[in-house]
Amino acid sequence: MPVRITRLLTAALIGAGLSTAVLAAATQSLTWRGDVVTANGVVKGVAKAWQSSGHGSVQIQPFNTASGLDAVAGGSADIAGSARPSSGSAEDSGLTFTPVAWDGLVLITGSGNPVSNLTLQQVHDIYYGRITNWKAVGGNDAPIDVFAVASPGDGVEFSLRKLLFGRGSQPVAAPRLYVNTTQLEQSVALDPRGFGVTTLSSVAGNPKIKMLRIDGTAPSVSSVASGAYPLFAPLYLVTNPSSPNAAQAKAFVDFALSDKGAATLRSHSLVPYDAGTTLIAMDASRRSRILAEVGAHASAEPTQIASAPSRPAAAPSIAAARPATPATPTLAKVSGSVLTPPPSSLKGVRGEAFTQMTAPDRGSFAKVTSDAYVSHGKIVMAKASTKSAGKTSNAASKAEGKKRVASVDSKPARSYRVAAGETLYSIARKHGVDVAQIRSWNHLKDNTVRTGQMLRIESR
Repeated sequence: MPVRITRLLTAALIGAGLSTAVLAAATQSLTWRGDVVTANGVVKGVAKAWQSSGHGSVQIQPFNTASGLDAVAGGSADIAGSARPSSGSAEDSGLTFTPVAWDGLVLITGSGNPVSNLTLQQVHDIYYGRITNWKAVGGNDAPIDVFAVASPGDGVEFSLRKLLFGRGSQPVAAPRLYVNTTQLEQSVALDPRGFGVTTLSSVAGNPKIKMLRIDGTAPSVSSVASGAYPLFAPLYLVTNPSSPNAAQAKAFVDFALSDKGAATLRSHSLVPYDAGTTLIAMDASRRSRILAEVGAHASAEPTQIASAPSRPAAAPSIAAARPATPATPTLAKVSGSVLTPPPSSLKGVRGEAFTQMTAPDRGSFAKVTSDAYVSHGKIVMAKASTKSAGKTSNAASKAEGKKRVASVDSKPARSYRVAAGETLYSIARKHGVDVAQIRSWNHLKDNTVRTGQMLRIESR
């Protein structure tokens, strides 16, 4: 074979190999994992448009926020989805949170519930454990079954609690917990007394679920875009700059911010992020107004980025932090009892915050929890000592000591049978006692009770 022909064939083969390599790089598969809200509202539609535009496939693994962030940080996923910004924790460090859309945080109940509107104060007080019956907000005389996602780091839960309590890790009075918002929505649809939070993009058009108005404003794409509906939050795509597929992952994020991506977002009841400049401008004043209205204070946790990313190359977002300014409330003699231990994968999550109530008629910090029952005061033991203190004891002090012992030991007790669906928390709240007291009276090692179990309940 002539040398010239050999060289031409060699060049052709090398060129073909390079073309194949370039094509393979352009059609590289990506793995996405994160919360179901971002999966359904953002990623599924954008991934379909991405692939139809000649890019590679996207493997979608919807579950929850924590799993997505862990996967991207650990390298088992290229992109995560989150309905909250970085929490500032070690788990989030090194990750880039890029906001791509605005969604409404909607409070939901069953379609048959006659309640259609709540004030921000009422929403706060329901989660705080102060309002426990639908009758208090204009509904039927029935308990409010508050549902929440189990992880306090869940994006939707974090964003709502940040708005209402000034801290995304705030515990709430929600004894029924679910792994993600999809399961929460399904339970609310089946329970006319149910109550929980999800997003507009997730339940818009669902006839089995009623989205509640907030202060008279219904959640909708237009009311979110204008800022008239007060509970809105960004949805984020999260990437790891040190990942082997970092360039391709960033290209996917850029595509989500493009005109094609924006069209897909709008079709899922979302507002493209860079179309929400009004929302960015009003965010600080909105948060301050909500916290002032419900009597809470902001913490030092991050809220959201201060400005929209540029298109098409989205710069890494930086979460803005607001320092805590309120005086620390007096919490002397506050005791707590954990009902549901946190999952081992979320051992670093903190939930130490409380809401400070400033008006004198708003009560105390009693019974503020989802998985923790908090109360004032010291638990009264079944027995008391009658020993006198030092040489100053006299007959009068001994008589008073005996009187106190008789008072404690003579407290009336009654039996209570555990009904279906009841928890130790709900029983304690029903009888106005502490969870720890019920455990002490019945020699329980944990907070587990079963239907039909007989419990001893003493008067306070």
